[in-house]
Amino acid sequence: MSDESLRLRDLIRRRSVTGRVDVTDEVERSLPTGLRIATAYSWRLLVIAAAVGVLVWLVILFKILVVPLLIAILVTALLWPAFSAMLRARFPRWLAIVISLVGTIAIVGGLLWLAIWQITQQWHDVQSRTVAATGQLQRFLIEGPLHLTEKQLSDFLQQGMTFLSEQGELLKSGAIAVGSTFGHVATGALLTVFILLCLLADGGGIWRWTLKLFPRSSRLAVDAAARNGWATVINYARTQMLVAFIDAVGIGLGAFMLGVPLAVPVAVLVFLGSFIPIVGAVVTGTLAVFLALVYNGPWIALWMLVVVLAVQQIEGHILQPILMGSAVKVHPLAVVLVVAGGALIAGIPGALFAVPFAAFVNVAAVTVNSGAWRTGADPDGDYIWQTVPRVRRRSTR
Repeated sequence: MSDESLRLRDLIRRRSVTGRVDVTDEVERSLPTGLRIATAYSWRLLVIAAAVGVLVWLVILFKILVVPLLIAILVTALLWPAFSAMLRARFPRWLAIVISLVGTIAIVGGLLWLAIWQITQQWHDVQSRTVAATGQLQRFLIEGPLHLTEKQLSDFLQQGMTFLSEQGELLKSGAIAVGSTFGHVATGALLTVFILLCLLADGGGIWRWTLKLFPRSSRLAVDAAARNGWATVINYARTQMLVAFIDAVGIGLGAFMLGVPLAVPVAVLVFLGSFIPIVGAVVTGTLAVFLALVYNGPWIALWMLVVVLAVQQIEGHILQPILMGSAVKVHPLAVVLVVAGGALIAGIPGALFAVPFAAFVNVAAVTVNSGAWRTGADPDGDYIWQTVPRVRRRSTR
């Protein structure tokens, strides 16, 4: 019997049983298989995109609360190895909290004090060299191949002064907004410290309360996924500190050996900026190139640029793929893409939190999908590969 006859007999049977024909089911059966699969994927992807869009909108709307919370979580992950070691050594929890906070403030404050002290020591020398370099640039523009006249230079300077004056008026008219921004920063800093204290004091209790918000049947999976994700965030924070230290030592030592002033402040800025993966050290390294250009001339600036690029190549091709890739279990290409996407969506905070967030989601998804939450095994591998059926996996090997 042909397929058409079978379809007709099926229609007659359903009409005799129900008295009607399910037109929707018949239309669905007549569609090509590829189109049905593509449609099923499409509407699900649209729902996921809408949910992500609403989540991003809520994060931006409540950024004064979300940003301090995320910063406190990252700082907690950074302090957790030393903090947990003190707890295992039977330190009282309050003493471990005090040592962690005081030690962090002392290290950061010491670095900033050292940078500010060196800036104050060399500021006048750098300022005079900047004035001299500006005069040399003016002579080059007049006597060099551009052959600009003094009137043209004065016009350009006048336009620049006019632009700065206009911007100053805008800042003056927006003084209330600026004051509000400073108020938000202060509020965010206090909120970050408070959240950090709560996480160190009773992070386990907070998580157990949060876990009760999920259905009882899914709590084991959620708990295992979150714990594995938290371990990945700790690895990220520890590895990023190592990468930032190597970047700061490389660029700061290069500036010192080339005789570029303010080598220590440059190293401190590189260290802090490197916590934004890929782009942080590049942006802060440009300061060293600028100082070398103003203070030491174009040739030293060129060598300083070579040092910055060399350090970035080592980070991009060795440190990030080997250290960061193994720590967060995310491909280096994904690291670059999520940093760029986070920066486009939320600026500097987005670039800062993109990689740990992506690493957490990746490991949590692998934990749930692979069933590692049942066995307690370490979730390893790629989430996409874990979703491929076993038969197809064997066929690709």
